[in-house]
Amino acid sequence: MTATDTDYMQMALELARQAALNGEVPVGAIVVKNGEVIGRGANAPIGLHDPTAHAEIIALREAAQQVGNYRLVGCTLYVTLEPCAMCSGAMQHARITKLIYGASDPKTGACGSVVNLMTEAKLNHHTEVLGGVLAQDCAAVLTDFFKQRRLTNKG
Repeated sequence: MTATDTDYMQMALELARQAALNGEVPVGAIVVKNGEVIGRGANAPIGLHDPTAHAEIIALREAAQQVGNYRLVGCTLYVTLEPCAMCSGAMQHARITKLIYGASDPKTGACGSVVNLMTEAKLNHHTEVLGGVLAQDCAAVLTDFFKQRRLTNKG
């Protein structure tokens, strides 16, 4: 982990906070290539009425448009929560070189918590993974969101 990794994760955390303000599960993601942010995403499946509108997918789509190619070789994806199977698969199809995530997801995490698609030998692409970057901050955004939601739903 480098100081730059924490800086980029802070950017992803800001996107997660924006998602929370919109009533979405607070997950944020950014794609970086050669030190430049080329894709940003905040969770939006509720607002967009789209089950695929996870932060990672939105960030990958924007990055692909920026480079003019669906393959994002040499790119790093930063995301505040360990990706699910859908997002992990999309990263593999995009040939993301490295994934850096914050909090682990013991319910749907597909990068080691529940399954590990990133190291599955039968798959043809393997993404380097580093988890736990600003994990406490990333987990706190999620915990606070669901705590507030429970309080709101009680009354």
